[in-house]
Amino acid sequence: MRRLTLLLAALAALSCTGSPRQETMADLRARVIERARVQTVYMDSLLTDGRCPRTFQGDSLVTTDIGWWCSGFYPGVLWQVYEATEDTLFRDLAVKHTLPLAGLLERNTDHDIGFQLMSSFGKMARHLPSDDPSCHSERSEGISPKTVLTRGAGILAARLDPAVGVIRSWNGNQWNYPVIIDNMMNLELLMEYGDRAVAERHALTTAANHFREDGTTWHLVDYADDGSVLGKQTVQGYADDSAWARGQAWALYGYAMMAREERKIGNEDLAKTFYEVSAKLEGWILPRLPEDGVPYWDFSQTDCRDASAGAIIACGLLQLWEFRGRTPDDPALAMAERILRTLASPEYLVEPRTHGGFLLKHSVGSLPGHSEVDVPLTYADYYFLEALSLFPVSVTPLKVN
Repeated sequence: MRRLTLLLAALAALSCTGSPRQETMADLRARVIERARVQTVYMDSLLTDGRCPRTFQGDSLVTTDIGWWCSGFYPGVLWQVYEATEDTLFRDLAVKHTLPLAGLLERNTDHDIGFQLMSSFGKMARHLPSDDPSCHSERSEGISPKTVLTRGAGILAARLDPAVGVIRSWNGNQWNYPVIIDNMMNLELLMEYGDRAVAERHALTTAANHFREDGTTWHLVDYADDGSVLGKQTVQGYADDSAWARGQAWALYGYAMMAREERKIGNEDLAKTFYEVSAKLEGWILPRLPEDGVPYWDFSQTDCRDASAGAIIACGLLQLWEFRGRTPDDPALAMAERILRTLASPEYLVEPRTHGGFLLKHSVGSLPGHSEVDVPLTYADYYFLEALSLFPVSVTPLKVN
């Protein structure tokens, strides 16, 4: 009996002195959502009517109007908090910040209407029936979320010149017909609410012209009026031939999304084509990520991390994992977990009621442009929450070697 007592005491001592138990992904998600509850309400208290959050810099919340390309992401964060909590406070806040974006239907200056509407009205359409009184206000002109999305998809589709075969990104600048890799993210609006053929043609043309032999992507391709390529650049990266991290993230996610949407409608041939573009890039990215999974702003550099690129990459990896059949030993799942654990650590996750209500620190907008360097950004928060919602809390992936 004495020997058994000593053995039990030794085991108890080992359990007390051993390494702490790793937080489960379910607990991590709950912790982040609770932080997001606090931060989103705090941000709402700082915003004046008609203004959207842009970043937090110099101890101040920087705001902008609805025309800024990221204006839909804060409403999208609110919708995701509502999805996770079912707390009507966040539904009401999400509606409040979504409805003014109906004003985007009066603009046609760039491709970003897909980003802006899918993250806001796209979420709204999934949660509120169109006859719900909260869907309408004077600013939304009484039109339903689906109507806003359908009209927005028409505006986006009209930016494709049939002779060129891609959706023009911007109007009136130094390029003839510029198309950036970010544009792949806007195609979801067309796949769900507009002309799928336009989305497919853009994705196929981009796959032919935007990618290097190793699977990485340029940021911008400029086209002539007849569709021939005038030049290729990496405007927001370190050099034209470098791999700008957020650009790789947009491509990874964008083609994984297109593969998913094609499979939904039973088009397995195009689903496979788009999957292969994303998977080739995945094969390049995975061995080049830092140990903790969060990339530097450009894969050729080691001077500034970009949490936004990390969050978007995690989303893309989880979509590829889903497409491949959700196997627990998929390296994409393991790396997505690693990224999410890093972003949920004190190094990246803000303290409550700080940083203007943002959720993550250490993102990069445009380092070459000296704009939004090492600051919070709305799309980092949005895709961080999206990746957490995609991660299967019941699956324990193998660790990446």
